[in-house]
Amino acid sequence: MISQSPESTFWNVISGQSRGSQQTRRGTDPRIDQPLWPCPVASTADLDDAVAAAQTAFWGWADTDIARRQKVLLDLADILCAETELISGIICKETGKSKFMGELEVEHSINFLRFNASQSLPEETLHEDDSMKIISTHVPIGVVAAICPWNFPLVLATAKIAAALVTGNCIIVKPSPFTPYSTLKFAELAARILPPGVFQALNGENELGERMTLHPGIDKISFTGSTKTGQRIMENAAKTLKKVTLELGGNDATIVFPDVVVEKVAAQVAVGCFFNAGQMCVATKRVYVHEDIYEEFKASLVSAVRGLMAAPDSESVLGPLQNRMQHAVVQKLFADSRELGHDFALGEDQSSLPGLFINPIIIDRPPDEAALVREEQFGPIVPLLSWKTEEDVLRRVNNTESGLGACVWSMDREKAERFGRRLEVGSLWINSFEKPHPAGYFSGHKKSGIGGEWGRQGLLSYCNTQTIHVYKSG
Repeated sequence: MISQSPESTFWNVISGQSRGSQQTRRGTDPRIDQPLWPCPVASTADLDDAVAAAQTAFWGWADTDIARRQKVLLDLADILCAETELISGIICKETGKSKFMGELEVEHSINFLRFNASQSLPEETLHEDDSMKIISTHVPIGVVAAICPWNFPLVLATAKIAAALVTGNCIIVKPSPFTPYSTLKFAELAARILPPGVFQALNGENELGERMTLHPGIDKISFTGSTKTGQRIMENAAKTLKKVTLELGGNDATIVFPDVVVEKVAAQVAVGCFFNAGQMCVATKRVYVHEDIYEEFKASLVSAVRGLMAAPDSESVLGPLQNRMQHAVVQKLFADSRELGHDFALGEDQSSLPGLFINPIIIDRPPDEAALVREEQFGPIVPLLSWKTEEDVLRRVNNTESGLGACVWSMDREKAERFGRRLEVGSLWINSFEKPHPAGYFSGHKKSGIGGEWGRQGLLSYCNTQTIHVYKSG
């Protein structure tokens, strides 16, 4: 069991104060499958206290000048810069990521803070004549609850924190119980500079998330996670008509046209599939390659992926599965492919690996009705499929209930973009693997989400619009 030190003590953060609890829970380091530090589990009273503190802080924070709120985001970014070694080390332990990946997550978190510090939503004059003027302005919603996932625990929480704070909201963050540590530590550090109640963090199991979605004092839920949980959140939020933003699952496809430079594109598709061991909502989960280059592309892809083989390496982009639950999901897909006689292009030999590691698996042309093709894997196993005509591959790619993202590769950029615009997805990448950016609005079509976040447009999801009619004569 991991040793305790002052740097590795963790607390819920309520009204600017660190608070423990009678009940604690330990996460697991998936690299070695060993328990981590004890972490307090928030009670119903803790949640009530956090909501009350946020409500008390709200009007003061909402009335704070936008320039001041932007400056606070820059100060939070500076805190993460100064504490990169501490925070990235925590991320590596709670997620199993390499040193490179842990530091990259802190870097992207800083980017979200700095991007949002440059944003505002100025009021707009919609109409004006001699008698009156109509103004549209955007006002904060109130108390936001952010329910965050385990795959990128800090950056996906920070994106919500930054957007909520710059728009004048108060936020209560619930990290995943699998990966609570980096978010709780960030909240503890942030309490040094923020007014009490503006940014709070509570650790807890699914029951805490349930209570948040039902709490009458919470005005908005921002959730990133599975479609099934998102449906439950929407059902609960309806009881108090909370606003919701849901970023849910995806079964993203990459489509490769026959005119590409095969070796170059295969290397990039490999990263799109297996970055963070495939544990990324917009990771490529289905690869469709034109039949004219299929065999050549398969060989190049296998060669590229061999260079990403799972290992506890300081520079690796492919670490372990974060938790036993997801490890079991991938193992079942692997076992099903074996049982059904699918051809393995890579990964059929899964010799004993430490912790929750799984080496990359590529299944060669499984049938479209296979679970591996129809369902989101969220792990290092992908189907490689061939196509002949654009209409055929378009139909197959769109034949899914999800619609989060997709990639299209072709030397003819106009053709790639024209084809890509027919895909039923919220985010599209042309001649790149999936690289979400703080400036790009991020949303899902179909069952991949409700609403969206990120970018200037994403700030609107943290606001109510107020229309003001001003008559010029009293």
